[in-house]
Amino acid sequence: MSGAPGSGEGGHAHTYDLRAFTGVEAWVFDLDNTLYPAHVNLFAQIDKRISEYIARLLSMDEVTARIRQKEYYRDYGTTLRGLMLEHQIEPDDFLAYVHDIDYSPVQPDPKLGEAIAALPGRKFIFTNGDRPHAERTAAALGITDHFEDIFDIVAAGLMPKPNRETYELFLKKTGVAPARAAMFEDLTRNLLVPHKLGMRTVLIVPQGTREVFREAWEMEGQDAPHVDFATDDLGGFLHAVLGALKTG
Repeated sequence: MSGAPGSGEGGHAHTYDLRAFTGVEAWVFDLDNTLYPAHVNLFAQIDKRISEYIARLLSMDEVTARIRQKEYYRDYGTTLRGLMLEHQIEPDDFLAYVHDIDYSPVQPDPKLGEAIAALPGRKFIFTNGDRPHAERTAAALGITDHFEDIFDIVAAGLMPKPNRETYELFLKKTGVAPARAAMFEDLTRNLLVPHKLGMRTVLIVPQGTREVFREAWEMEGQDAPHVDFATDDLGGFLHAVLGALKTG
């Protein structure tokens, strides 16, 4: 891995060779815990809503529902995919319910917006969530206008990352050339296919720590060869990339 997570003081791989991003013409960002930092805890609201949905659907207590939720997430890429395959649910009701949350914890991020706006080429949000959730989140961050499009779980035919066909569909629909693209994600498993396709890969980790309150399997592979860079400060990292591109 070319860079390491920061120490909580804005570390973002300044000392590493960011000229690797020379020639990148498409910048592809995951949404949750990537464009906004994990400590905002927005996804915790979604997580709880998913457990509530499963408890109601399957008539079980929330503790049992949460166990089932994490099993589906691990095995199918998203809980929604597991519920569709094992319980034949309609996705619209699920997506509307789990994204009915309070977005006020997400604050405008002018530093991030400035960096994204200055990146050369096209910019996309590529999320396993749905478009309305991505639009509300981007609006809260103040970065909506910097993106050409949002590729959501519906555009993906409800097939989530990390399935290879999902990335291939994204490339087909957008015309992005993977050799000239960079992918930013908070889950290592979602960077494996982009790396194989030839994208530069950047892992976003929680600020100030590599100790994260997630399932252990989610964070496996932070030091894997398919992770080119890692940072705990996306805005700072992008500014550093811009600096490297100017001097390179």
